[in-house]
Amino acid sequence: MVLDEIEQRRREVKLYMNTQSDDQRNGRWRSFPFTHPSTLDTIAMDLDLKNKVKSDLESFLKSKQYYHRLGRVWKRSYLLYGPSGTGKSSFVAAMANFLSYDVYDIDLWRVSDDSDLKMLLLQTKNKSVIVIEDLDRFMVEKSTALSFSGVLNFMDGIVNTCCGDERVMVFTMNSKDQIDPAILRPGRIDVHIYFPLCDFNSFKSLANSYLGLRDHKLFPQVEEVFQGGAKLSAAEIGEIMIANRTSPSRALKSVITAALQTNGESSVAGKYGRGSWESSSPWASAEDSGESSGCKESLVPVKEIRKLYGLLKLKSSNKIGPSDHESQLILR
Repeated sequence: MVLDEIEQRRREVKLYMNTQSDDQRNGRWRSFPFTHPSTLDTIAMDLDLKNKVKSDLESFLKSKQYYHRLGRVWKRSYLLYGPSGTGKSSFVAAMANFLSYDVYDIDLWRVSDDSDLKMLLLQTKNKSVIVIEDLDRFMVEKSTALSFSGVLNFMDGIVNTCCGDERVMVFTMNSKDQIDPAILRPGRIDVHIYFPLCDFNSFKSLANSYLGLRDHKLFPQVEEVFQGGAKLSAAEIGEIMIANRTSPSRALKSVITAALQTNGESSVAGKYGRGSWESSSPWASAEDSGESSGCKESLVPVKEIRKLYGLLKLKSSNKIGPSDHESQLILR
């Protein structure tokens, strides 16, 4: 069993971060204990998609001889893309914990040029997850001498054949719409995983993890606001639940209020919907706790809350000038 093999080789996982190229007193990599608690079980993700990820990682672990027979480097590359706060970084940590691999987090802004990036890769070890976050932002804003071809060669160039085996490379982006297709082609990226904003299923997973709730009388209202187009990230919902963890009802009401404020705003979630997987490979109820007793709560229908919220917005907009109103639209 692959899972048994993973358990047998459990070891202290480390996080490596690259230093500036002119700061090499102790080498380019600084290591720290990797203690991130995220696991694939705690990630709020569509269950089928999560199972695909697990299956893909397990297949990779068993494929050393297969890769070598093909004359290919034993590595696997993933693109995680989606809006900020949707769990991409936590997912990287969960992958590393699942594999028991060290994590090499490469900050491209600290890379001086193409040769420097190659040397960083050569100094990494086997059984590692090599991560580059926000690659799309770097390609737009980059201020170093690192070239586009340097990034491509890092992803699948000859240096990859010289730096060892059993590596997982992970790249994160907010969007891949403006990325050169050369970066995304098979061989450089094996699997594309989209991380959407939350839907009701994701919300229920978060409510179970953060509040211990499998069901609640407010769940139908929460479901309605998500069906109505609510656009909240897992990070936003998580913060609300942490702040209101002693009062599940208050936490759910706060989620409903925050969700109603996002209804009608445009989002990439409308394009992609639930989390998705694209592979270029052939592998393919609990009672409220901690609340004070008092008068019985009445459950107001969401449509009434939405109507009230709309009236408040209209009243508010009548009190501000055109320039202020335009600013609000831009900020949204």
